[in-house]
Amino acid sequence: MPDTQLTPPLSWSMYSLRKSWNGAKQEVAPWWAENSKEAYACGLDRLATALTNWSESRKGMRKGPKVGFPRFRSKRRKAMSVRFTTGVIRLDGRTHVVLPVLGRIKTHESTRKLARRVEAGTAKIRSATVRLEAGRWLVSFSVQVERAEATPTRPDAVVGVDLGVKTLAVYSDGRPPTANPRHLAVASRKLRRLSRAVSRKQGPDRRSGQQPSGRWRKADASRNQVHHRAAALRRDAIHKLTTTLAGEYGTIVVEDLHIAGMVKNRRLARAISDAGFGEIRRQLAYKTEWNGGRLVVAGRWFASSKTCSGCGAVKAKLALSERAFACAACGLVLDRDVNAALNLASLVKHTVAGSGPETINGRGADRKTPPAGAGGCETSTPHRAPPRSDGDLRPAMSGTLELSER
Repeated sequence: MPDTQLTPPLSWSMYSLRKSWNGAKQEVAPWWAENSKEAYACGLDRLATALTNWSESRKGMRKGPKVGFPRFRSKRRKAMSVRFTTGVIRLDGRTHVVLPVLGRIKTHESTRKLARRVEAGTAKIRSATVRLEAGRWLVSFSVQVERAEATPTRPDAVVGVDLGVKTLAVYSDGRPPTANPRHLAVASRKLRRLSRAVSRKQGPDRRSGQQPSGRWRKADASRNQVHHRAAALRRDAIHKLTTTLAGEYGTIVVEDLHIAGMVKNRRLARAISDAGFGEIRRQLAYKTEWNGGRLVVAGRWFASSKTCSGCGAVKAKLALSERAFACAACGLVLDRDVNAALNLASLVKHTVAGSGPETINGRGADRKTPPAGAGGCETSTPHRAPPRSDGDLRPAMSGTLELSER
């Protein structure tokens, strides 16, 4: 096709998309003035971000799994939300908020905690996001807060935290373990009953254009409320756990768990998702920074459960059903989760102070093995190792402990 018949090229930046929208909104959407301009700006910003992520993923510039081309987002299947960044965004008293176009709205919960910070000048509201969740309209504020320098209660204490399904968290210092509340499993019986009630009613069918009945909507809302409550209880329990740990210990050591691979086990996927391992690590990362501590993340291939915390011997195999660790070398017998937590805590003393994630070598020397070619110094002719993908000329050593501080 000639260039004159092709669609003119358009930049994917937020500025270009908004400029194109402003030029066409009178023709394609004459009703645009009835809503806040932030509703359109929010959608354009998300579109620009999605296109950028797809482009960088295709070029190999973005870490993580491949990102596909943005698809149409239906308001019937996705949660509706809008972000306000300009206009009047403030708190009105302790029970009302003021938002652009929407005006003054009463809140179900009191806003006194945020209002006190705003009045004291230690917090400034930057934006507000309104979303529909479980049949309720929620508003969340993005706030710039001035935080005072904090120090953990025990700044020199080190604790290893081993996360699991049977017990949510086991600690290396003898602290009582945290039981797994299993919020979704507790609500499963009620969810089965409500799901049966939903299936027996006339639901929506997009192929035939059938609209859901009023009873189906009511039954579906009841089921969604149970899911929402289970998620809220899980989030509250994780916040309490991570806040307690970050406020007490100066150094916390956790594992780099491969959650995406763990949930592929169809027998454990629901229990692993219900525990929230990824959310625990995410909250510990920023809460330790807030409280003046540090989070050390052990390498993904570190055998914390198979290694003896007494002598350091590593077992070849350790079945998941074996809840007690028995060392054949030194005869140590203890709970496998406690053994893993002790191994995680011992990683901190292997870290060279002030030099980042450096570890002692296999012989116990307090330094790293110097860079060398294949075969080391025992070969007659020195060889130069091929460069790695990251440009480093050092050979990629296998079996080392990978630590990262956050």
